[in-house]
Amino acid sequence: MRERQTRITIQPSVDVIPGRAAALAKILIVDDDNSVQVTLRLLLEGAGHDVVAANDGRRGLSLLGAGTFDLLILDIFMPGMDGFETLRLVRQQNASLPIIAISGRPIPTGPDEAPDFLVMATKLGAVRSLHKPFRASVLLATVAACLDAANRPSSRAGAGRIVSGH
Repeated sequence: MRERQTRITIQPSVDVIPGRAAALAKILIVDDDNSVQVTLRLLLEGAGHDVVAANDGRRGLSLLGAGTFDLLILDIFMPGMDGFETLRLVRQQNASLPIIAISGRPIPTGPDEAPDFLVMATKLGAVRSLHKPFRASVLLATVAACLDAANRPSSRAGAGRIVSGH
């Protein structure tokens, strides 16, 4: 007697992502904090994305040069090459890559405080920014919006938005 074989195909859930175009993107995370990398990886892979991580800007640039990515999530403050320098160099190599800048530095509330680094990042080319800590739902919605916008060549809606995540 021949045994019957059943083929089971498992597909990642995309229920948490509003736009179909946002499913299964290749995302690069550049952040020197391993706990942030692990958390982002778990959330994004759980949503069906392929995730690669780097600990600093130089390694991130090397990975970008060696592969194709749909989105970059970039921490602003890292030792060595910071996020601003990395952002500038990424924009020289790939002007169309959507970038989400992230930072845990406080957002200034008055004119006498330090500059708003997330606003600076969007002026340098990040399409969105998130202030750490942010909710998983905010991250996933921001990623989906960036990927959806990237799949519509004429769409720059929402570029430069800052989300606090609270």
